[in-house]
This record gives sequence, C-alpha cells and structure tokens, in this order.
Amino acid sequence: MRRLGVFNQVSLDGYFTDKNGDMSWAHKQDAEWQAFASQNASGGGVLVFGRITYDMMASYWPTPEAHKQNPVVAEQMNKLQKIVFSRSLDTARWSNTTLIKDNIVEAVRTLKRAPGPDMVIMGSGTIVSQFSAARLIDEYQIVVNPIVLGSGRTMFDGMDGKMGLALKNSRSFSNGNVVLWYGPSA
Repeated sequence: MRRLGVFNQVSLDGYFTDKNGDMSWAHKQDAEWQAFASQNASGGGVLVFGRITYDMMASYWPTPEAHKQNPVVAEQMNKLQKIVFSRSLDTARWSNTTLIKDNIVEAVRTLKRAPGPDMVIMGSGTIVSQFSAARLIDEYQIVVNPIVLGSGRTMFDGMDGKMGLALKNSRSFSNGNVVLWYGPSA
C-alpha cells in the first residue's frame, strides 16, 4: 500500500501561514537547510497539493529564478508527478500534473491502494485537515521555524476531535529550524 505523508513548515506558535496567507517567513537560504531540502526533494514520489499551494508552487518552480536559487529542488519539483485537488481549476498546466475535482477523500483511498510511489502533501492545509480527519496520513514531517506570527492558519483548521500522534524522529538545524517526524499513535 502506498503511503501518504505531509511536509509542512509551521511557526513556533503553530501557524503554517500568517493572517494574510504569507509563507515567506519559512524560506531560508543557508547551506545546511538547502542541503536537507535538496536531499528531501531527491526522494521522489508524487507531490500532492490543494489549489492555493499548487498555484504558488507552479508560479515559482518552473522559473529561471528557481533553477538559479536551488537547481536540485527545481528539477525534482518540475519532473515529479503531481496531483492537485481543486473544484475551481479547469486545467492543471504545470508539467506532470493530474487534476482531481471531486470526492478527494475517496480519491486518496483509491490512490493509496493502487501501485506506485508514495505521495507527499506540501502546504495545502485544507486537504491536510480533511485527510487527517479521515486518518489517511501515514507521516507528518513538520518543520518548526523560530518565529512567532501571532495569528494565521493552522494545518488542522476545521478538524473536529483529537488525533494522537507519536514522535518518530527529530533533527535540529543551525538556522533554528527543527524537523519533527510524527506518525499515527498506536
């Protein structure tokens, strides 16, 4: 069975976007962090997005600036298979992208049962909360950034009830970021 993971960056106070939807505070250019990002991107798989994150990623990664700033990540982001969940998009123009418009929870259940590489959600808090509520996510890779935003949006907005998780691994970086790997608790 294919696995579904999440890779998201959050502020110290738990927001993945600020109150205006901005995530620029999560972008760091130091060598250690870039090496980790490049290694993570080289893992392959299928990238999964909601429409807002998809639009943001599709407007950046195919550009010459992205290739200049981080060529390894840009190459992977552009060549990997991508899925975007959106009721408002009519077409998905970024290379290797499949658009799924309806019944996204059932679509992910079907994708997980099908043969193929693992999938990872990037950003996309709305689908993270929906798939978390349906218990479809196998791993959460959360990057805690050393910044307090005061307000914003969490990945789990709209999720009812509690969901226990177990810490599987952690790693800290000299830029202050800490990556936490969580899985469903037993």
